[in-house]
Amino acid sequence: MQELRDINGLTEEEFLDTYSPGDYERPGIAVDTVIFTVTQTKESNYRKLPEKELKILLIKRGGHPYLGAWALPGGFVTPDETTEQAAIRELNEETGVDNIYLEQLYTFSDPGRDPRMWVMSCSYLALVDSEKITVEAGDDARQAEWFTVRASTVEESINESDNGFEKVTEHKLELICGEIILSGKVRHTILRNDKGARNTYEITENNGIAFDHVRIILYALERLRGKVKYTDIALNLMPEYFTLTDLQRVYEIILGKEQIKAAFRRKYSVLTEPTDKMTSDAGHRPSRLYRRKWLTD
Repeated sequence: MQELRDINGLTEEEFLDTYSPGDYERPGIAVDTVIFTVTQTKESNYRKLPEKELKILLIKRGGHPYLGAWALPGGFVTPDETTEQAAIRELNEETGVDNIYLEQLYTFSDPGRDPRMWVMSCSYLALVDSEKITVEAGDDARQAEWFTVRASTVEESINESDNGFEKVTEHKLELICGEIILSGKVRHTILRNDKGARNTYEITENNGIAFDHVRIILYALERLRGKVKYTDIALNLMPEYFTLTDLQRVYEIILGKEQIKAAFRRKYSVLTEPTDKMTSDAGHRPSRLYRRKWLTD
């Protein structure tokens, strides 16, 4: 069979022999992981149900740049691993977290997002039951802490014209751990016209959060809120056995609004199955415990 040649008359082997990767500027490739969990606070009144909180894991940077600032667990990808393998490795090295739900989120590639060089970040979303892990800082992390997530919409505007549709939403993020309060704002712009749609995320305020991680965190929260409505992703935040009230409360803190009990159970009962176990909390009527129903399709 005759070998194929390009417009310069070169075979693939000849082309590769003369190809120089240095002719093109190459970015560094990093991974950053947004890891969510749900915890519950201790309640002094035993007749009241414990309050649940959505939390995110951050590490305090032990080196430049952003020395002393808080960041997502992450690091650079080595030539012998995939981005997913790098995300798993970095999580384990920096926090001791392992064997959790993980999915690719988005690739952030703005040239100015890292002061050292052009670094592209392949971000991941992770979910874990808080009862299964004990976090310890390692590698180049000084501390690893769970921060309570508070997110809200500050301002929203919609403009329509002959050129298309524009929706601008400014989101505010607060991350709280004891007396440490981090915050930031991100402007999300959606442009739609007859040529398609485009989303942009611009950081308008940042206090104490390294790199562009405030944008990554809000993007991850938006993804989580979207997927809980049509998948069983929230079950990755639950222990092996739970009440339907516990599950409903997890959905409420993710979505940021109350759910009607009857409607919630009609919609999400397909995701769970009852067990013969009951709760034994003092001061409360025993409730049926459920577990995840693994969907096969």
